[in-house]
Amino acid sequence: MDNKEMSVMDHIVEMRKRIIILFVSFAVAFIAGFFLATPLITYLQAAPMAQDLPMNAFKMTDPFRVFMNFATVIALVIIFPVILFQIWSFVSPGLHENERKATLGYIPFAFILFIGGVAFAYYILFPFIIQFMGNLSARLGITEQYGINEYFQFLFQITIPMGLLFQLPVVVSFLTRLGILTPSFLSKVRKYAYFVLLIIAGFITPPDLVSHLMVTVPLLLLYEFSITLSRITHRKVLKAEKEREEALKRAEENNESL
Repeated sequence: MDNKEMSVMDHIVEMRKRIIILFVSFAVAFIAGFFLATPLITYLQAAPMAQDLPMNAFKMTDPFRVFMNFATVIALVIIFPVILFQIWSFVSPGLHENERKATLGYIPFAFILFIGGVAFAYYILFPFIIQFMGNLSARLGITEQYGINEYFQFLFQITIPMGLLFQLPVVVSFLTRLGILTPSFLSKVRKYAYFVLLIIAGFITPPDLVSHLMVTVPLLLLYEFSITLSRITHRKVLKAEKEREEALKRAEENNESL
């Protein structure tokens, strides 16, 4: 169905369908999260960066809260490709056939980038922050006593946003494919985008320069990579439009000759 032929009610019905699928998918994934939460928590507690940190439950509900948080995060990670597919399914009726095939290929790429962002945050950024905080506590003569809920909340605060920020190339390429963004616009607003990314990095990391740079530099590189992808995508879009126009022109000429 062409997007122009869909009424407002059709869009609402289609959106309702996608939301129901997401709710059902999340419910199933949440059940799976119940079984995966305990081994994952045990694995993270045994990691080298956590072995020397005494974790305590300062509230009676902390263990339950940590368990539920992990089950929820696991469920969201599992259905992440489903979320992307439902978004694609909602907008795909307004795309041409070649655009549907091209944008569908973004989904595995986006999932790989998400996992890459989480891995970067957990294996590179998070250990550095933990070491920095430990050294600062030692210099100040502070005894470290961490609540397990606060520890894992801080872990999620670092890893999940980085996984989402690593989606920048996919989002830019997708919006370029839809004609919403252009590489010239991205280049024009580069300094403003850099400023926004600096602020985002400041929210994610502690207030020290090295941690801030460890987040900011990859984000700036991702933005430049996004501009490059946007240029490639934009050229493909222009080429496809030119081919469609030529095909229509040939069809009209054939009709006139008949």
